Amino acid sequence: MKEAWDNRYKSDEYIYGHIPNKFISTELKKLKPGTILFPGDGEGRNSVYAAKQAWQVTAFDYSNSGKQKALKLAKSESVNIDYFTLDVNDFDSTLKFDVIAICFLHLENTTRINFHKKLKKILKPNGQIILECFSKQQLSNSSGGPKNIDLLYSIDDIKSDFSDYKVTYIEELETNLAEGQLHQGKANVIRLIAKIT
Repeated sequence: MKEAWDNRYKSDEYIYGHIPNKFISTELKKLKPGTILFPGDGEGRNSVYAAKQAWQVTAFDYSNSGKQKALKLAKSESVNIDYFTLDVNDFDSTLKFDVIAICFLHLENTTRINFHKKLKKILKPNGQIILECFSKQQLSNSSGGPKNIDLLYSIDDIKSDFSDYKVTYIEELETNLAEGQLHQGKANVIRLIAKIT
C-alpha cells in the first residue's frame, strides 16, 4: 500500500490539487491559530494552507513522495511545515496540539480505532478534532476514496470512536468535490467536530 501511494504521488501534478479541503479550511477560519496536526496529509495542501493562516503545522504521511511534494509546495508558498514520513501505527508525539485535522484518512478497522483513541492524549485542554471522511455510501461514486467497503466509515463508526468527546457537529451528507483530478464530483462524506470534554 505504501508503494502504491508513493507511485501515485510521484507525478509532478498535485493529484488532489493545491486548494485545501473546503470543510477543514472553513472550520480553521473560525479558530485562533495555534498548533495543528495533519495525519496522512499526502501532498500537503491542507498543511500549507494552515501554515499560510499562521498555524504552527505538524504533519505526517507514510508516503515519502507525498512528503517531498508537501515540502515543495510549502517552499513555493514561503511557509514552513514540520512534516514526517510515518505510519499511523508508529505515530506518537510528545507535542500537544490545539487542533487535529483529519482529511480522508482511511484505515483498517482496528488501526482506525486505535489511532483515533490515541489522539485524545495529544490534544491540549479544549483542543478539538476536525474530520472529514468518506462514508460507506461513497462506494457507488467515482469521485475518489477506497474501493474496499471495509476502509469506508459509517457515522456510527465515527460516533463510537469519539464517544468520549463533546461532539459539537456530526453529519453524513452528499456533497460535490473539486479537489485535483482524483476528487471530482458527487461524494458521500461524514464530517465531525469534536472537543475534549
